[in-house]
Amino acid sequence: MPEPLVARSALRAHVAPVVTASVEPGVTLRERSGLTLATVSALGGRDAELADAVRSAFGLELPTTPKRVAAGEAAFVWAGPGKWLATSTGAADFASLPAGVSDQSDGRTVLSVSGPLARETLATLIAVDLHPRAFAAGDVALTHAASIAVHLWRVDDEAAFELAVFRSYAATLWRWLVHAGAARNIDARLDG
Repeated sequence: MPEPLVARSALRAHVAPVVTASVEPGVTLRERSGLTLATVSALGGRDAELADAVRSAFGLELPTTPKRVAAGEAAFVWAGPGKWLATSTGAADFASLPAGVSDQSDGRTVLSVSGPLARETLATLIAVDLHPRAFAAGDVALTHAASIAVHLWRVDDEAAFELAVFRSYAATLWRWLVHAGAARNIDARLDG
């Protein structure tokens, strides 16, 4: 039986909290701690079988375009044709899916960027139109933040975004986001 997926912070030993003002922050930066991640790939034309299994296990329709779907503690973020980044805040059993499943909990970090100036802050690093008319809740982009490859999605109708980044670049991306948000009253700290 496969071992359960366990999330570990890529940032705790490398970044310090930053609060640039005592007023309401314009942007909030957090690491999504306790989040398990897995890449899920449909194998050998078994896309329909995988879609049925995800529907049965999680009550979700796998997106076939750059979208994110979520229900309860699980979410699936489109990562290309026949590929998804699966996330869970609990003990979702991705390993039982009829697919290629690879634990990414130690390989990637997810950062949450939110607040009234989140879009403006991200726009200094990302060349994607993040206006709600162009990038709505649930939309996904595989892009770069400056020169770092990121998997970006908009969480909700508020100004809340998440970025998945390879672990080795997480601290650098954190620092760049802190720098971009410094003039926007950033509140950047690790919880826990």
